[in-house]
Amino acid sequence: MTPEDELLLEQVTSAHRERHADGSIRAHPAWHDLDEDGRREAFEATVVLRQLEAALDPGGHSATVRALLARITRG
Repeated sequence: MTPEDELLLEQVTSAHRERHADGSIRAHPAWHDLDEDGRREAFEATVVLRQLEAALDPGGHSATVRALLARITRG
C-alpha cells in the first residue's frame, strides 16, 4: 500500500462525516479515490475500529452509535 493509499484509508475510516443541507450523510471524498480493494480494506478496518471504540466505551458504544444517539435525542 502506498503512503497515499494509507492516507485515504485513514480518512475514510474516521467516524466523522459531513452532512448535506437536508441532514443526510455525505460519503467521505477519499472514498471515491479508493479502488475496489481499497474500499474493501477500508470497510474491514472500519469494522475493527468501531469494535475497539465500543470496547473502550463504558456503555459499549462506538463513535457511530454515540453520534446517532445524540442526533436522536436532539430530535
